[in-house]
Amino acid sequence: MLQLTKPLAFIDLETTGVNLGTDRIVEIAIVKILTDGSQTVKRKLINPGMPIPKASSDLHGITDDMVKDAPGFKQVAQELKQILDGCDLAGYNSNRFDIPLLVEEFLRADVEFDMKGRRMLDVQQIFYKMEPRTLSAAYQFYCGKTLDGAHSAAVDAGATYEILQSQLERYESLGSTVDSVLKSVGEDPIVDFARRFIWDNGVEVFNFGKFKGKPVAEVLKSEPQYYDWMMKGDFPQHTKQKLTEIYTRTLLKKNG
Repeated sequence: MLQLTKPLAFIDLETTGVNLGTDRIVEIAIVKILTDGSQTVKRKLINPGMPIPKASSDLHGITDDMVKDAPGFKQVAQELKQILDGCDLAGYNSNRFDIPLLVEEFLRADVEFDMKGRRMLDVQQIFYKMEPRTLSAAYQFYCGKTLDGAHSAAVDAGATYEILQSQLERYESLGSTVDSVLKSVGEDPIVDFARRFIWDNGVEVFNFGKFKGKPVAEVLKSEPQYYDWMMKGDFPQHTKQKLTEIYTRTLLKKNG
C-alpha cells in the first residue's frame, strides 16, 4: 500500500502533438491521492488555440469542435496551480512529456509553477527497471528459459522465433499469420529508417532541424539548396535515397 507524506497528483495530458515547444494541451486529467488514501479527480477540456491535427484526434478522439467552447489554458491555469499546490507529481512517461509540457503551458500563461521540492514519480521508469525490455528478459518471460549465449547472432535470432511462438500461444488476438499479427499491433509507418522524415497525414515532413514539421516537398521546392546540403551531409544512405525520391517526384510535378 502506498504511504504518502504529501499528496501525489497523477497527471495525464492529451495534446495537439508531441513537440514541447509548439504543441498544446487539449485535455488534462489530474487524479490527486491524499495522504489518507482518498482521491479527487479533475478533468478539463482545453481550447489549444490552434487546430488539432487529424492524426492526434484519431489517437485521443478530441476534435476542434469538442474544444471550441472550452477555456484556453491561461483561463484555467490558476485553478490547476491551486489543485497541484503542495503535491508531488506522477504519471506514465510523465517526466519526459506530461510534466514538461504542463510546465511549458504555465510559463506561456505567465503563471509561476514552482517545481522546487516536488518529487516526480514516473511509473514507466519503474516498469522498465523492473521488467527489462531486453531479449534475454523477454526469453525468460515468454519461454521460461535462460538465454545462454546471448549476443550470438544465431542464438538471438532463434530465441526471437521462440518468443514469437510463445506470444502467439499466449495472445489469441494476435492470430497466427504475419498479416494478423501486424493488423493487431500495427505497422510502423517508415519514410526513412533514421527517422529524419516522418509521415504526417500522408505527407512526408522533416523530423529534425529548422524545417521540422514542414513538408519535405514544399521545402525542396522553395529551397532546393537544402537538398544539396543534405546529400553532401553525414546522413544515412537510406535517408538520402528517400530524399532523392521526394526531390525527383517534386521536380516532375513542377515540370509536369
